[in-house]
Amino acid sequence: MAKQSIQQVKQRFGIIGSAPELDRAVDIALQVAPTDLSVFITGESGVGKESFPQIVHQYSKRKHGPYFAINCGSIPEGTIDSELFGHEKGSFTGATGTRKGYFEVADGGTLFLDEAGELPLPTQARLLRVLESGEFIKVGSSKVEKSDVRVVAATNLDLVKAVEQGKFREDLYYRLNTVPIRVPPLRDRKEDIPLLFRKFASDCAEKYMMPPIMLTDDARTMLKNYRWPGNVRQLKNITEQISIIEKERTITTDILQKYLPHDEVGMLPISVSSLREADQKTFGSEREILYQVLFDMKKDISDLKQVVKNIMEESGSHTPGPGILPGDHSQVPVPVKYEKYEAYPKNISLDGDERNDIQDATEYEESTMSISEVEKEMIAKALERHNGKRKLAAGDLGISERTLYRKIKEYNL
Repeated sequence: MAKQSIQQVKQRFGIIGSAPELDRAVDIALQVAPTDLSVFITGESGVGKESFPQIVHQYSKRKHGPYFAINCGSIPEGTIDSELFGHEKGSFTGATGTRKGYFEVADGGTLFLDEAGELPLPTQARLLRVLESGEFIKVGSSKVEKSDVRVVAATNLDLVKAVEQGKFREDLYYRLNTVPIRVPPLRDRKEDIPLLFRKFASDCAEKYMMPPIMLTDDARTMLKNYRWPGNVRQLKNITEQISIIEKERTITTDILQKYLPHDEVGMLPISVSSLREADQKTFGSEREILYQVLFDMKKDISDLKQVVKNIMEESGSHTPGPGILPGDHSQVPVPVKYEKYEAYPKNISLDGDERNDIQDATEYEESTMSISEVEKEMIAKALERHNGKRKLAAGDLGISERTLYRKIKEYNL
């Protein structure tokens, strides 16, 4: 699809941004739209997944048919089968008449199942049948009915993990995931953040008839380096708050700082360098955190030993006794010899295998290990645990699959 066509689609559906991953998601939606394949949209909450099912529908042969968006997480478990597949009169308490479900009324059109990861297991079985054969049975009925519906599903959950935990059917996951579309989070689209801010500020100013707010250069940098856990939805809310509350129309870092949450985990503004450090220090388990503590302790001790050795070599007059600096008779204790230290705090309860693992960690070589070496070892162990499957290893390490792929290339694993 030509670049100009992608731009026209983004303008039509109000998608703002020029990040390559965002353009790729739009392009995939356009390419798959003319087919009848199921589409599975993934992405964090607030990234704007709801625009992509509309692209798929409007550029398909079903564009003149019905389109329904259903939030599966908002429908009670006891009634969701009735909502999707319909029910017969008297099939349950309160069923005073026959009701058509979405799969019946959307025949020839498209159904968007938002938050599909929240579907209960019995409903998942029904959904799998209608996806495979186009057949469904109303609640309380024995008659098999047919429906020609294109299904587009979306979720912000890790369905691979849900499958492993038995909360989502594996066969349904692969059936829905025929064509996956990943919508990138806002922190991966840093250059788009000022564009979105300006659009939301302009809309708010027009709606409430006030001058639009503008950012200073420093405020723009702070806005771009913020983590945005709530993604585009959070950015819009904060932009509207500032537009309404602040009398000053030029927003500085001091003003902006007041609107960025500071009291929640993972919601502090951070620099690009801090993001890199966060990638390097992401741990998959408490055991790996303890390993890192041990490595850091070893490095500190080795550094102290090197300092004392340098002082002794520079002095050259005499060899000091343990704990005494050359030329200094104040008896200041200096840790010049390392004998033994406790491998783990006594108040931490570990099972036998974990205690052995931690004890083994005290037997590494005398040379210090850099953070990159520790990170390389952790990635190698994660890949080994999951038989080389990058997606599972990335989930275990708490990093994106793209970051893991970059690290694998960097360390030649």
